[in-house]
Formats: sequence, structure tokens, C-alpha cells
Amino acid sequence: MNEKKVEIYSTPSCQFCHMAKEMFKASNIPFTDYNVATDTTKRQEMVEKSGQMGVPVIVIDDKDLIIGFNKKALSELLGTPA
Repeated sequence: MNEKKVEIYSTPSCQFCHMAKEMFKASNIPFTDYNVATDTTKRQEMVEKSGQMGVPVIVIDDKDLIIGFNKKALSELLGTPA
């Protein structure tokens, strides 16, 4: 299986961020979580990539960018059940 690189820019209070991370855990997909509430460098990086401050911002394989929690799009990109 070709493992995807998954990064999520999130905040502790974001319910959609929690939903995305739970989806990754349930599908055994490793991911890197950046807390943009406290990490100003990662927050700036997120804004540069997405053009906005909204979370979650999910990056897959350094090329696919999903803003918000879109289970259908994530499932298609990661090859998991929708």
C-alpha cells in the first residue's frame, strides 16, 4: 500500500478538525497535526497555502489541499470508505 503524507492544520476547539483526525485514526492513516492556535510559524504557512485563516486545512502528499472537513473528498484522495 502506498502510504500518503497527510498534514492537518487545526486548533484544539475546532470540531471539524476533531472529525477529520478521528477519520484518519479510524482508517489507520498516519498524519501530522499542526496546532495553529499556538504555532505561529505553522499558522503563517497555512495562510500561505490556503489563503485563509479557517481550519482545518488538510494537505495530502504536498499537492492536494482541502479546506474544511469534506469526508467525501478525503475518502477519494485517501482511498478510504466514505
